[in-house]
Amino acid sequence: MSSLFPALDAGSERPALRFGDRSLTYGELRSAAAATAARLDGAERVAVWATPTLETAVAVVAALLAGVPAVPLNPRTGGRELTHIVTDSRPALVLAAPEDELPHALGGLERLDVTVTGTSTGTGAVPPGGKGSGVPDPEAPALVVYTSGTTGPPKGAVLPRRAIAASLDALEDAWGWTSADVLVHALPLFHVHGLILGVLGPLRRGGSVRHLGRFTTGGVARELAAGGTMLFGVPTMYHRVAEALDDDPQLAKALAGARLLVSGSAALPVHDHRRIAALTGRRVVERYGMTETLMNTSVRADDVEPRTGSVGVPLPGVDLRLVEDDGTEITVYDGETVGEIQVRGPNLFTGYLNRPDATAAAFDGDWFRTGDMAVRDTDGSVRIVGRRATDLIKSGGFKIGAGEIENALLDHPGVREAAVTGEPDPDLGERIVAWIVPADRDAPPAAEDLADHVAAQLAPHKRPRTVRYLDVLPRNDMGKIMKRALHG
Repeated sequence: MSSLFPALDAGSERPALRFGDRSLTYGELRSAAAATAARLDGAERVAVWATPTLETAVAVVAALLAGVPAVPLNPRTGGRELTHIVTDSRPALVLAAPEDELPHALGGLERLDVTVTGTSTGTGAVPPGGKGSGVPDPEAPALVVYTSGTTGPPKGAVLPRRAIAASLDALEDAWGWTSADVLVHALPLFHVHGLILGVLGPLRRGGSVRHLGRFTTGGVARELAAGGTMLFGVPTMYHRVAEALDDDPQLAKALAGARLLVSGSAALPVHDHRRIAALTGRRVVERYGMTETLMNTSVRADDVEPRTGSVGVPLPGVDLRLVEDDGTEITVYDGETVGEIQVRGPNLFTGYLNRPDATAAAFDGDWFRTGDMAVRDTDGSVRIVGRRATDLIKSGGFKIGAGEIENALLDHPGVREAAVTGEPDPDLGERIVAWIVPADRDAPPAAEDLADHVAAQLAPHKRPRTVRYLDVLPRNDMGKIMKRALHG
């Protein structure tokens, strides 16, 4: 692996990046990134103010060319958390677009404005990417991506160049991803999904990316109709697409013409899968990954059978197993036995920055303990049932995944959104609690009706014992429901 971006090394007039009405060819990106990379010489680590702009993409590519680890910063992060990230990662400077106003928490950092306007195709030399070595070290850190910090301050996952290349090349195989693909997305660029898959992925393949800046179904329809071949999104985006399809024939036509629709970062509800497939003839492919592991599994683009509700099979090079609470490996493929996912392979991080204790707790150097619970079907495909900390409910002697109950609830016509949690119960150990956003706020479905609906679809012991109604479910920037914010 002499380079993460062979097409960038060559440079050309082919389109590489487009954000709104601003774009760069591979030659222009090469010039802009090389100019910025030359200014990073000697830096141990740099931060990137990760707005959805050309400047962010150029900054990250420049850091990778220079062999300097980059720390993407979420512009919506609060001052306290941002201070923790900067203190923990100690970047030498922060890269930002010239017009960006940076918060007080970054006031102590030297600022480097990233300029992309006026760049020409040029043949500027691309730095070797290995701090003096002609061949980049595959184990060298490329990015430090901070986790959401649901159980304490965010931890910086150190992602080596090897992990980025391995995950993107495995997806090339699973998705038939080529240089002819044009990716459309509107995901944030401080996260694995939007940055590594959504920007670095097309660049590694030699294709192009069109970032919408802000997600709209109109923008999706426009870009797919104008030559886009792939769409990346999160369930919230696909839910909005599904709701818009009935009244937007242009959107339906554009989706029908896409080669591949991919959803990730959380489970896509079954009813949204079915609605999109019914109205466009296209199924949405799901994949499963984490900040620490990048991509682990995916439904393949060439699968003949639909795998609604599945995240597919392990990607090439990835080993995956399910284990019991005591670490015993689960060897059955019955679609019922729930276990924690553990993975190993070249896609894994090297550890948490400055946190050997946290690294040792999650990663023994071979297997990474994901904290995600799943079952495996007879064909080896994986179905996620939730997080161990928030989605595994132990009720009446049963281990129950919240995800399957949520899907059952979403099949009820009176339910717009649903989340399921557990809370202490003196008899059952934990009782199942359903949090419901009704389709009609003035006429919510009765709790008894919802319980009976779930019991009829799944099993009586999986019915919710308590139902609570909300106007909206709390979600983070990636559209994931923040279950820790739900309480009685």
